[in-house]
Amino acid sequence: MNILCVCGNGIGTSVLLKVNVEQVASDMNMDVTVTTSDAGSAKGTANMNDLVLTSPQLAAELEGVDVPVETIENFMDPDEVKKILEKYAD
Repeated sequence: MNILCVCGNGIGTSVLLKVNVEQVASDMNMDVTVTTSDAGSAKGTANMNDLVLTSPQLAAELEGVDVPVETIENFMDPDEVKKILEKYAD
């Protein structure tokens, strides 16, 4: 599964979320490839992924993409990440 983590600039909180997603996915034995993007570029690359994770504040910028967009309030909360990944686990 390809997952895109999106934040405002693509280098700060999205990288923290990426690390958290990779750890949670590993604990769940999910095979994931996680990339990061800034909000401005994400709409153009979102459809090359299976899932997009972002903050509620940025989700509106991703309206119209053909893949699920899930919002996360606390990028560092593994339980919140796990609840979302469980929806997409095989």
